Amino acid sequence: MAPLDRLTCSEVFRRLDEYLDRALTAGEMAAVQEHLDICVVCAREYRFEERVLNDMRAKLTHLDIAPGLVDRV
Repeated sequence: MAPLDRLTCSEVFRRLDEYLDRALTAGEMAAVQEHLDICVVCAREYRFEERVLNDMRAKLTHLDIAPGLVDRV
């Protein structure tokens, strides 16, 4: 990718949630990954958000849900 085609930090921050959810196109995923490979600040934010998301997923899989709660929601 040419330097002018690279994403800025603010563009990467706006896409981090979708990147974590793998909801971007293949090209967008590659552009975000390229930025994360060279930007320490964005890579640190990505790792933080990834840890939070993984921790939440792990905790949610261990929650006991009250009978009927899903039906009421």
